[in-house]
Amino acid sequence: MLKEFKEFIMTGNVVEFAVAVIMAGAIGGVVKGFVDNIVMPVVGHFSGGMDFAELKVVLSEAVVNAEGVVTTPENAIMWGSWVNTIVNLIIVGFVMFLIVKAYNKTKAPAEEPAPAGPSQEDLLAEIRDLLKK
Repeated sequence: MLKEFKEFIMTGNVVEFAVAVIMAGAIGGVVKGFVDNIVMPVVGHFSGGMDFAELKVVLSEAVVNAEGVVTTPENAIMWGSWVNTIVNLIIVGFVMFLIVKAYNKTKAPAEEPAPAGPSQEDLLAEIRDLLKK
């Protein structure tokens, strides 16, 4: 059983999949940092200095007692955070598109099959026609 597991785990597909998952996690971290630290501040600047992550629709305000302690937290729809997630998705999709496009350029072009010659029936028909003459 251990030998079978070793054979399974060392097949190309499993190893390639593991590498892909690790790379996807790393690329995801890089893209998230790019979106959070570069893109969203620029978008916020051009949208009047607002931070999308703070945009929300408050359904019920927080309840604070006399000592200033929150007894019931605010209930809000955090739609700005959702906008950040959508922007992140678009950027990740674009980055993945660029990566796949670059990878496809590095692959050797597939060899075109040699043009098929005439079939045996065509050759026999041609010989028959030549013999008739």
